Amino acid sequence: MDIKPVKELSYNEAISELGQILNYMQSEKCDIDKLSECTRRATELIKECRSRLTTTDEELRSILQQFESTNQ
Repeated sequence: MDIKPVKELSYNEAISELGQILNYMQSEKCDIDKLSECTRRATELIKECRSRLTTTDEELRSILQQFESTNQ
């Protein structure tokens, strides 16, 4: 797995990597020595995705609020 800094990943890349980590952790190939590393990376990815979703939600709400106020 190519490990890029989380901030450099697109949202779709982050979600894809999360899926890969999940598949790895659920597989018989999961190495107990890498479990904490995988969990740490997954946590970073989840935090970043959540942050981007929150930011996008706030931006969309602001845009819609501006749109509604100009159409009244």
